[in-house]
Amino acid sequence: MSKLIIVTGGTKGIGRATLWKFAGQGFDAVTCARNEKDLGAFAAEFEAAFPGQRLYWQRADVSQREDVDAFAAFVRGLDRPVDVLVNNAGYFIPGQLHNEAEGTLESMLAANLSSVYHLTRGLLPAMMARRDGHIFNLCSTASITAYTNGGSYCISKFALYGLTKVLRAELREHDVRVTAVLPGATLTASWEGVNLPPERFMKSEDVAESIWSAYALSKHSVVEEILIRPQLGDL
Repeated sequence: MSKLIIVTGGTKGIGRATLWKFAGQGFDAVTCARNEKDLGAFAAEFEAAFPGQRLYWQRADVSQREDVDAFAAFVRGLDRPVDVLVNNAGYFIPGQLHNEAEGTLESMLAANLSSVYHLTRGLLPAMMARRDGHIFNLCSTASITAYTNGGSYCISKFALYGLTKVLRAELREHDVRVTAVLPGATLTASWEGVNLPPERFMKSEDVAESIWSAYALSKHSVVEEILIRPQLGDL
C-alpha cells in the first residue's frame, strides 16, 4: 500500500506544491479546503496527473473547530497510517494592533494556531502508537521577525512556532519527527494584487522540495527547522 500524506489547504500555493511533490514520489494524499468547487477541480487535476495514486478530500474551514474535528474523523475513518502531516492551511490579513479590525486576533489564532493544535491531537495517538510519522507545521519568517504590518498574523505565527517546539520536545522519544517550516515571501494567493515582479518571491515548489528533502532523511535524523527566504531577502 502507498504511503499517505495529509496536507491542509492543499488546493493552492505551498499546500498544492507539497501534495504534487509527494504524489510524484508515490504517496496517496488527503486534503481539505474551504471551497468545495476548488477541491473538485483540484481532485480532477490530481487524478489526471497521478492515475496510480489516491486522493481523499473533504471541505473544511480550519478556523471552525467543528470542521477540524470532522476532518480528523474523516482521516481516521480511512483506517490508514498517516506517514506525513503537513499543517499548511491558514491566512494573512495585514494590519497593526492599534488599527486592525475587532476580532482579527481571534480569527487568526483560530485558523493559524488552534487548527494545528486540534488536528494534530486528533491524529497523533495513532502515530505515537506506531512510533512513526513526520509532522510539518507551516510557520513563517513572521514566526521569528516582528513586521510592522503583521499584527495578529505575526502573533499567531510566533505562537505556532512555539507549539512546534513543544511538539518536537514531546514526540522525540516516540520516534515521531517534527519540523517547523519558516518560509519568507512565496508567490501564493496571499500576495495577489501586489505590484512586485514574480522573481522577487520564492516559488511554492521550492518550499515543497525542502519539505520532501527533510522527510527523505533517514529516521536517525530530523531537520527541526527549515528557514528559507527569497534570495534578495524579506519583503
